[in-house]
Amino acid sequence: MTNKEIIEKTKEYVKNKLEGEGSGHDWWHILRVYNNALDIAENEGNCDIFTVELAALLHDIADWKFHNGNLDKGSEIADFFLSGLNVDKKTIEHVADIIKNISFKGANVENTITTKEGMIVQDADRLDAIGAMGIGRAFAYGGFMKREMYNPDVPYEIHNTFEEYKSKNGSTINHFYEKLLLLKDKMNTKTGREKAEKRHEFMLSFLDEFYSEWDGKI
Repeated sequence: MTNKEIIEKTKEYVKNKLEGEGSGHDWWHILRVYNNALDIAENEGNCDIFTVELAALLHDIADWKFHNGNLDKGSEIADFFLSGLNVDKKTIEHVADIIKNISFKGANVENTITTKEGMIVQDADRLDAIGAMGIGRAFAYGGFMKREMYNPDVPYEIHNTFEEYKSKNGSTINHFYEKLLLLKDKMNTKTGREKAEKRHEFMLSFLDEFYSEWDGKI
C-alpha cells in the first residue's frame, strides 16, 4: 500500500469515527488541522510529511478529555490502526508519540513535543483553538460539558500541573485566559506564530465586545 493510499484510508477511518461529533472535536476540526499542518510544513520545510499527515489526522482519535484523562488511549488506537495498514514501526512510534504529547496541559506545564513534525502538528491544532474557529469551538465544548458561559464571580486560574488543568470546571470565558490567549506565545514554528497573530487579535476584540454587551454598555 502506498503512502497516499494509507492517508486516504486514515481519512476514511477518522471521518467515520468523528463525523457529527458535537464538542468541537469533530471530523471538520481534524480536516482543518490537517490542512493547516500541510501549509505549515510546506513553509517550514525539512520534515517527514507522511508523519505530519498521519499525526494530524489521528491526533484526536481518542482525546484524553473524553477518556478520563488517559493520555495513552489515542496513541494505542493509532498504533493498532496503523499497524493494520503495515505502516513501518518507526513512523508508528513517532505518530503515537506526537498524539500522546500534543495536548495543552496547563499554562505552566512544560511542552514535551520535541520533533519538528510534532511541533508542526501541535501548531496546527493550536491554531484551530484560537481565532473565530477557536471561539466557536470553545463555546461548543463548554455547552457539551454543561459549563457556564461566563460567571464574573468565579475567577480564572493559571494551572501549574496537568492534574490541576484537567480537573478545572470554570466557565468558557475563563478558558480564554487559562488556555486560548496563551497559545500565541507557545507556537513552535515561525509560520505558526505568524498565523496566530491575527487570530489572537480577533479573540481580544471578541472579549472586548463580550464584556461591553455583558455590562449593557452597547
